[in-house]
Amino acid sequence: MSNHSALRANKIRTTNNAQQKIADCETKLAAHRAALEAGADPALVTQWIADTQARRKQAEAELRATTPQPPPQHGTPLSRDEIAALVRVAGNLTTAIHQADPTDKAELYKKLGIRLRYDPAQQKVLVESHLNQDLGGSRGVPVRVGRGT
Repeated sequence: MSNHSALRANKIRTTNNAQQKIADCETKLAAHRAALEAGADPALVTQWIADTQARRKQAEAELRATTPQPPPQHGTPLSRDEIAALVRVAGNLTTAIHQADPTDKAELYKKLGIRLRYDPAQQKVLVESHLNQDLGGSRGVPVRVGRGT
């Protein structure tokens, strides 16, 4: 299985797991409400509800991280969740690139305008990036991060 196929399968599995967690939380919340209506201890049921809502919120965040979002409109500040999702995606891309075939990496680096040069005397790699490279279309949408960050 190629890295791309494995990442896609992992994304589908993560999406399905998140959707199942959300459905399970909805079922549990309905059961907690029924228990409350049946006379269960309100303090205990309130804690159950809070715990279940927290699990649902986490599952919703997982789902958002695996679901493609529409690109932000020019000048629209990114939310905390959007920034966190971008960071998670970047981490996944880093892993995919690290595990990619060297020929594929070379092509990607070329398209991104990245040049790597190994200096054997210093045992270091010099990385150069030319940000004005044409990637054959749109390079993305400029975004503004709110609150001066």
